Amino acid sequence: MREFLVEITTTIPDGTSQDEIDRRRAAEAVRARELAATGNLARLWRPVGELRSIGIWRADDEGELHEKVLGTLPLRPWMTLTVTTLGPHPNDPGRNDDTR
Repeated sequence: MREFLVEITTTIPDGTSQDEIDRRRAAEAVRARELAATGNLARLWRPVGELRSIGIWRADDEGELHEKVLGTLPLRPWMTLTVTTLGPHPNDPGRNDDTR
């Protein structure tokens, strides 16, 4: 699997009911746990004071990432994504023999 740095900004459309927002957020939490269990979601952060997320996601390629991983998130229709494909760096202190 390849790794991707994904920046996510979620903008809730004007006029969306609080019930719809709550329903989607609850479903999003469930889906994130499922994707973590399958190894597709490795890490997720929220910058302090910001309403966006930054994460390390995994998929075989960018097409799969968009279609079968990020595309399955309940909040995806409200998301703006920036995806950066990551590769190994020779000076990575966490690098092991499997990444060479």
